[in-house]
Amino acid sequence: MSENPEILKSQVGPSTELPSKPQLVLVIGATGYVGSRLVSMLIAEGYKVRAASRSIDKLKTRDWSTNANVELFAVDMMDADSTLEAVRGCTHVYYLVHSMNPRNKDFEEADRTAAKNMVKAGEEIGIEQLLYLGGLGEVDTNLSKHLRSRAEVAGILETAKFPTTIFRAAMIIGSGSASFEILRYLSDRLPVMITPRWVTTPSQPIAIRNVLTYLVRCLNKPETYGQVFDIGGPEVLTYRSLMEIYVSEAGLPIAMIIPVPVFTPRLSSYWINFVTPVPAYIARPLAEGLKNPAICKESRIKEIVPQELLTCRQAIKIAIDRIQHHRVESHWTDAGRMQPVEWFSSADPDWAGGTVYTDTRKITIEGTPRDAWKAILRIGGATGWYYGNWLWRLRGIFDVLIGGVGLRKGRRHPDELRAGDAVDFWRVKSVESEKRLLLIAEMKLPGQAALEFQITQIENGKTEILQIARFLPVGLLGLAYWFSVTPLHEFVFTGMLRGLANASKCKIIEQPKKVSLTAAH
Repeated sequence: MSENPEILKSQVGPSTELPSKPQLVLVIGATGYVGSRLVSMLIAEGYKVRAASRSIDKLKTRDWSTNANVELFAVDMMDADSTLEAVRGCTHVYYLVHSMNPRNKDFEEADRTAAKNMVKAGEEIGIEQLLYLGGLGEVDTNLSKHLRSRAEVAGILETAKFPTTIFRAAMIIGSGSASFEILRYLSDRLPVMITPRWVTTPSQPIAIRNVLTYLVRCLNKPETYGQVFDIGGPEVLTYRSLMEIYVSEAGLPIAMIIPVPVFTPRLSSYWINFVTPVPAYIARPLAEGLKNPAICKESRIKEIVPQELLTCRQAIKIAIDRIQHHRVESHWTDAGRMQPVEWFSSADPDWAGGTVYTDTRKITIEGTPRDAWKAILRIGGATGWYYGNWLWRLRGIFDVLIGGVGLRKGRRHPDELRAGDAVDFWRVKSVESEKRLLLIAEMKLPGQAALEFQITQIENGKTEILQIARFLPVGLLGLAYWFSVTPLHEFVFTGMLRGLANASKCKIIEQPKKVSLTAAH
C-alpha cells in the first residue's frame, strides 16, 4: 500500500493493541469511496479481507486487488442467495452499501431489500459483528429521503440476532469524496454565490482519516457491540464557514455568498450539477441532507477509540494537497457497476438481436506506440477531446437536462488511466499499455456506446492509431439517434484523430481516413 496521509496506519495504533484478528473480514461496498480505503487499511493491519462489490471488473482495478490477503467477490445485494454466498466463511462484516444511482428510481426500497438480505444471511452464517456507516440526523425531524433511508437501514440491521456497531457521520472531508468535490468546485468557480438557505445549517464534519480509524479500531471490539455512535470532528460549522475555510486554504479570493430562500433541493441539485462534476442524482440527496442539522448528540466513541480529531481546516488542507499532487486513492466516481459490453465483440455484431453500428478511422504517424499512447492517456478532463471541445460540452449540458451524469469535467489523474476510472461521461473499461484503451459511454443514450483506440507498430518506425466508435441502438429512437449524429462523425472523429497525432508531436504520414473494421484488422 502506498503511503497516504489520509489513512496513515499510525492513526490506528500498534497492532498489538487490537484484539485477536477475525478469520476473514467482509467489506461490502469495497469499490466505494470509504470501502476502497478501508480495505487498504485493514490489510495494512494484517487482516484477511474479502472485498465485495457488484462488479469483479471494478474490484480488479484497485491497487489491493492482487494482495495475497484479499479475495475478490461479486455480490448482488438484491439477491438473497448472492448475499449469503458473500457472507459465507466470514466472521465480521462491514456494510457500506447505498443504492443511489441514475438507474434506480426507488433507492429507499433497494436499500431496504439489501439490508434485509444482509440480516438474513448474517443470521444464517452466524457472524460475530456487523459495522455500518450511516448518517447523522435526528429521526424525529423532517429528514431528507437520503438520511431517512440511512436511518431505516440502521434500524433494520439492529433487529438482527448478531451484534451490530452503527456509526452516524455528517459530511466526510477527504480528497475525492462527493461532498468535498461539491465544496471545492463551488468555491473554485463562483466569485459570487447565490446559495440556498442550507448554507447556514450547522454541521459537524469529520475527516476521512478519522472515519477510517473509528471503523478499524471498533472491529472485533466487544464494548462496541449493539451500540450506535455519533462520530464527528471537533467543530460545529455552517456550510458557509466551510467554503470560507476552503478558499482561504486554496489561496482564492473570498467569495460573496448570498443565501436566498427560493432554492428547493431539486433546484439546488441542478445548480450543483451545472457548476460541479457531481451529477444531479447524487447532488439532490446530498443537498436535501444539508437542510438538516447534523451534530453529534453524544461522544462515547472518543473514550473507546481515542485519536486526534482533525479540524476542518486541517482536513481541507490535506485534501487540497492530495488533489494537487494527484494522489487521490479513491474517488466518488469509482462507485457503481461497470456496464457489460458483450455486444462490443466484432465477432458477434448481432448480439442480443440488434445490429452494432461502427465508425472506424485510422491515422499513421512517424513515431512509436509510446508516442501515441502518451496522447491517448491524456484524453478528456482538462486536456479535452483534441477537437470540437465545445460540442462535447454541449453534449454534456444536454445530458444533464435529460437526467444523465453530464460532462464530469475531470479525471482522477491528468496522464494516468486505470480500468474503472471516469473520463468525463465515459468509463474506462480496459487499458492495455501502448496497445489499447476502451471507453464505455455513461451519458444518456437510446442504446449503448463505446469508443476504442488501438495502437499498432508497423514497419520503418511508423505507428498506426485505430479509432473505433460502436453503438448498439435500442428501438427506432436508437436508430434515429445514430443516423442523426453520423454526419458529425466526419468532423469530430477525424478531428480527434488528427489532434491525437499532433499531441504526440509526431509527423503525420497518412491523414485520418475512414476504413472498414475488417480491413483495419
